[in-house]
Amino acid sequence: MKCVFCGGMIENKVVTFTYEEEDKHLFVEHVPALVCNKCGEKIHSPEVTDKLLKFAKDEFRPVKTINVPVFDFATF
Repeated sequence: MKCVFCGGMIENKVVTFTYEEEDKHLFVEHVPALVCNKCGEKIHSPEVTDKLLKFAKDEFRPVKTINVPVFDFATF
């Protein structure tokens, strides 16, 4: 299968999905996806997308919490 954006080859991989909305940030590990080996575009099946939406709606408890430093590029 070829990527619709760049024509690269699509491969099955397991990725970390990230989501950001205002001050809410989510990281979901071990997510199955089709990934372009050229441009990195990720495609998720409808079933995976439905489950990711449930994470975004806080329907699951996190398995861990991480402390992430935040920098402001404009201050340097």
